[in-house]
Amino acid sequence: MPNLKELSAKKVRLTGGHRMCAGCGAPMVVNWVLKALKDDERAVIANATGCLEVSTCLYPYTAWKDSWIHTAFENAAATGSGAEAAYRALKRKGVIDGKYKFIAFGGDGGTYDIGIQSLSGAMERGHDLLYVCYDNGAYMNTGIQRSSATPMGADTTTSPAGKVKPGKQQYRKDLTEVMVSHHIPYVAQTVPAIPGTQYMFDLYNKAEKAFSIEGPKFMNVLTPCPRGWRCDTATELEVIKAAVDTCFWPLYEVENGVYKINYIPKEKKPITEWLKPQGRFRHLFKPENEHIIKMIQEEVDRRWERLLHLANVK
Repeated sequence: MPNLKELSAKKVRLTGGHRMCAGCGAPMVVNWVLKALKDDERAVIANATGCLEVSTCLYPYTAWKDSWIHTAFENAAATGSGAEAAYRALKRKGVIDGKYKFIAFGGDGGTYDIGIQSLSGAMERGHDLLYVCYDNGAYMNTGIQRSSATPMGADTTTSPAGKVKPGKQQYRKDLTEVMVSHHIPYVAQTVPAIPGTQYMFDLYNKAEKAFSIEGPKFMNVLTPCPRGWRCDTATELEVIKAAVDTCFWPLYEVENGVYKINYIPKEKKPITEWLKPQGRFRHLFKPENEHIIKMIQEEVDRRWERLLHLANVK
């Protein structure tokens, strides 16, 4: 594992000057994943339609230094797996050489919802592909509509909080566990690098491990979106930290069916610490909605206890 100084010296594969929003977590996620590639490894990247795609490839410019393919919302995994299959065929014929890694990036809308069929198919067919979902919990680039990753109670443009309904009424889909059920070699859940935490390099370590494993891999990364979360850009990593410390977003990995929790908080914090800094949950703190916070807390506790059991943590 390289130290921070060594990681800083590694070449940047997603350049600055792209059009992502100030404070967006997606480019940070991409850069840390790509840092885990070895210098002699080339990447072929499929990118689903979304914030990352539309903001990094404004014609005639591109922020990507590796081979990069823009795909539709629904088929990033199919595109990536097709490129990987073509690579294997060309390599067998001896017409291509070098080390290549195949990666697909998609937001939660293009992964949890629209793209889940192509993702499931690519994982089931066993392609040597790493799929990375940057999960910011809504369709942010098209106007902050709810997705199946949106947390319960969130105020979005298609699940507005008002007199009739108090925001989204369903719990978020647990896509990490859906991917575990595909019985693929590696599934991980993580967050961007947060300085000063024990898990600062969690994203890098998991990406590095994923690249070392042959076959289909999936990583789910909770990624801040100040616009959709309505939080202070300067403190957004503190919000992510609260997601981990409340166990709303546990850090864990499942390698060949074996669960491992990478970080267990010494003191599990109440879910209110994750909800309070975000404007999209502000209405939940009105007296008439406090029962929703209780429901969210119970669901977080239930999922956390299940995870502890699966990881055999006493």
